[in-house]
Amino acid sequence: MNDMNWLAIYPEITLLALTCVIAIVDLFVTDPRRTVTYLLTLATLVIVGVMQAGYVADGLTVYAMQRMVVSDPMGNLLELFATVATLLSLVYARTYAADRGIWKGELFTLSLFSLLGIMVMTSANNFLVIYLGLELMSLPLYALAALRRDDLIATEAAMKYFVLGSLASGFLLYGLSMMYGATGSLDIGEVFRAIGTGQINEQVLVFGIVFVVAGLAFKLAAVPFHMWVPDVYQGAPTAITLLIAGAPQLGGFAMAIRLLVEGMLGLAVDWQQMLIVLAVASLAVGNLAAIAQSNLKRMLAYSTIGQMGFMLLGLACGVVKGNTLSAGNAYSSAMFYAITYVITTLGTFGLITLLAREGHEAEQIDDLKGLNRRSPWYAAVMAIFMFSLAGIPPTVGFYAKLAVLQALVSTNEALYVWLAVIAVLLSLVAAFYYLRVVKVMYFDEAVDVSPIRAGTDARALLSLNGLAVLVLGLLPGGLMALCAQAISKALAG
Repeated sequence: MNDMNWLAIYPEITLLALTCVIAIVDLFVTDPRRTVTYLLTLATLVIVGVMQAGYVADGLTVYAMQRMVVSDPMGNLLELFATVATLLSLVYARTYAADRGIWKGELFTLSLFSLLGIMVMTSANNFLVIYLGLELMSLPLYALAALRRDDLIATEAAMKYFVLGSLASGFLLYGLSMMYGATGSLDIGEVFRAIGTGQINEQVLVFGIVFVVAGLAFKLAAVPFHMWVPDVYQGAPTAITLLIAGAPQLGGFAMAIRLLVEGMLGLAVDWQQMLIVLAVASLAVGNLAAIAQSNLKRMLAYSTIGQMGFMLLGLACGVVKGNTLSAGNAYSSAMFYAITYVITTLGTFGLITLLAREGHEAEQIDDLKGLNRRSPWYAAVMAIFMFSLAGIPPTVGFYAKLAVLQALVSTNEALYVWLAVIAVLLSLVAAFYYLRVVKVMYFDEAVDVSPIRAGTDARALLSLNGLAVLVLGLLPGGLMALCAQAISKALAG
């Protein structure tokens, strides 16, 4: 393989070039609806998505820039879904953002730069590139959260998000510096080989792992590092919450695989124990706290914490007593879970943006009262999303949870079997607050009877989003096979 093969970073180069073009074009746009900028942004995302789909179909692993970046099936698949998530977020946000004065060039360019950061982080094969991607992903999101400069709540949410992100960066950077000091390399493959020699000071490695896992936990909103995540979800404009809750979760998962699995699998005994504690705490706190919420965005924030706990269980059962035979099954189930969760949560927040109107935020659970009478179709789509988040068949959420539970139980270890039992019990708790939303939509009297105003493109994509959640639940084999193939090549590399 050619270390300077630019094929590995063509999507990133294309996205960067087209984003700069969009920023320049927007300077000369006089139309307040930003139609030209919007269409150029969608075209950019489609072009990049098609390139990534071609890479996924090829299934090749290519290195570039002195092996600092890598184009492999896992990275390409996650980048593809991150691009789709960004596209859906912008389409859903159109009416909402226009009503609130944030439908402008900054929204498009910052969203694309954040996606570029996710792609850099996902394709990283070097500690410095991972950190560069993390900052490039995060900094635009901080600015987006504060895009409504005259809104005190949004500004507060942006400040809290910035503090959270700074802590994540600090912990991660300190941990990576310790790993570099111990192994003498920033290259993920070299770190893996250095750890495998068994000749490195174990105390330094363990300290480094602790800080790396803490940094990852901040980015994945795992307890006890979740702190202000519900405040950020609630305070940011719903259009921006869409961007925060979607594609960045895939970037966080990719970073976890690159660092913990590809770089530090030899220390799995240490970091798996930490992930187990984070997972159980996230499941318990996220699901129990969500029951008490009346704000829908805040409830979904705690739901995210619980869902990330479930995904961490998949990452925590890959190596059992030094045996990596179950690693592919465990990590592919976690990857499948992350992708399908993002697909579902995009539709959920997308529907909240469509229900909102000028001067009114439809973010209280009571705002969904009688939705079935206002729009049976929207109510049915929202019910599908709630059933999927709760893990009720035949939605994809059921199969995703089943895949993680199967990975836990297949280890034949008592600890992991008990973890599966705990996860099931806490999922039953979660079903209460998801089904409460369905009950409100179908059995309560409508408070708001105003017509729902949404563009044809948003309505069509929301319908396709709901259909995807159902179809992937009935026919999950294709996506699961892609995840398994991607993880197997990542482990082989």
